[in-house]
Amino acid sequence: MPSRTRRMFVPAVATLGLLGSACGTQELPQNALDPQGPVARQLDNLWDPVFLVAVVVFFLVQGLVLYCLFKFRAKSDEDAPVQVHGNAKLELGWTVAPAMILAFIGFFTVATVFDINRRAEGEEVVQVNVIGHQWWWEYDYTDEGIKTANELHIPAGEPVQIALNAEDVMHNFWPPKLAGKVYAIPGRTNYMQIEADVPGEYAGQCAEYCGLSHANMRLKVIAHERADYDRWVADQKRPAATPAASDANAVAGAGLFGGQCTRCHVIEGVQGGEIEQPAPNLTHLASRTCFAGCMFEMNDSNLRRWLRNPPAEKPMNPDNNQGMPNLGLTEEQITQLIAYLNTLK
Repeated sequence: MPSRTRRMFVPAVATLGLLGSACGTQELPQNALDPQGPVARQLDNLWDPVFLVAVVVFFLVQGLVLYCLFKFRAKSDEDAPVQVHGNAKLELGWTVAPAMILAFIGFFTVATVFDINRRAEGEEVVQVNVIGHQWWWEYDYTDEGIKTANELHIPAGEPVQIALNAEDVMHNFWPPKLAGKVYAIPGRTNYMQIEADVPGEYAGQCAEYCGLSHANMRLKVIAHERADYDRWVADQKRPAATPAASDANAVAGAGLFGGQCTRCHVIEGVQGGEIEQPAPNLTHLASRTCFAGCMFEMNDSNLRRWLRNPPAEKPMNPDNNQGMPNLGLTEEQITQLIAYLNTLK
């Protein structure tokens, strides 16, 4: 194979591979081009024409580059071609044309930004404070007096007003099918609005690098019919369940939790000491579908692996109060804790 052909082979194969990877038809849970709410739809409606303009500009510029490359290529029997430096018409043209294109895009972009940043108002509007932690999300439903983690529950077909901030470092809250990215910044409150067209589960992600487990700081938005959402709120307001006296493992697990876990975790109604490091509220942990920043599905097997050695399952730095440490639990203690946690529905 000639050296020139060999040099072109790898880029050509890589390009074909990238093009092929864009042809997948599988469900993409974090697809920003599949809007499922009015805010995401507005962003998509802005993206479509901007992308079209970018494609036209790309092919126009590249076409002119290729034309000039072959039309005015240097030849051994010719003098240097006439230079265009100082040609007022050309320089004015390639300055004004891009400026007009950017002004056109900027007009609609600014209008969209103002539109999606309007705050939802009214007594029925759900208000949620979202706090970013390393590496999980806390949700504080201020009007209902509910605190939970990782799963954001909302009523479908209604705007939800979110106030965003962070406990430690900068994060970025992004449920791509429902809204755009908004920063969560320590000491500052940013606002956003989300709304889901229909009930369902919508995946999301922290979109700002925030340390060891940034890629594992996931989130889930669960949209309900209004009646189901009201039922969820009522369930979350109930105090934590007390283990039945006949369930020896759960009773032992409750005692173990009170001695080992209340330094960081809160279960409403369970007396604990002073919180040393904020960790997810576990009052109704067993009603959730995921845990540890929505990295793991909620089941006994995953809970056992997690309790056995959390830093082995998720990159963390517990020595610096970043994530859950290995508590050195025995298998019997882990069984007891799982039995207790399963009562928290």
